Amino acid sequence: MRAVVQRVKRAEVRVEEQVVGQIGAGLVVLVGVGKDDTQTSGEVLAEKIANLRVFDDDQGRMNRSLLESGGQALCVSQFTLYGDCRKGRRPSYDQAAPPDRALLLYESFVQSLRDLGIPTETGQFRARMDVELVNDGPVTLLLDSDRLF
Repeated sequence: MRAVVQRVKRAEVRVEEQVVGQIGAGLVVLVGVGKDDTQTSGEVLAEKIANLRVFDDDQGRMNRSLLESGGQALCVSQFTLYGDCRKGRRPSYDQAAPPDRALLLYESFVQSLRDLGIPTETGQFRARMDVELVNDGPVTLLLDSDRLF
């Protein structure tokens, strides 16, 4: 699994102009599921995200995790994180998981965050979404579960 993680002051996701997920301070997590990913990939990624020390402590240093800060997560599925742009002008998505498998693993990832105690909202899988957020910092990180084992 791949994730783009952004620290935010607030964020929301809309489908057809209806808010389907909304958070205050926390992390927006854009999640892509690869064809070789497993449930363990999602569990490892969720654990890493929940414990990343990217929130300020009392001295203004990034020394607190999402768990410690009491922040929330907004997870948005995004298969385009597996877009391969090395050849030609059109990205190839051969490494992305098929939609049915991706949905199961995405939902498992979201549940892993919730099981860790993170209040988690989501977008709508396979929908065209508008994601609005206010970056805090900005702090943006790229994570790949293949590189976390």
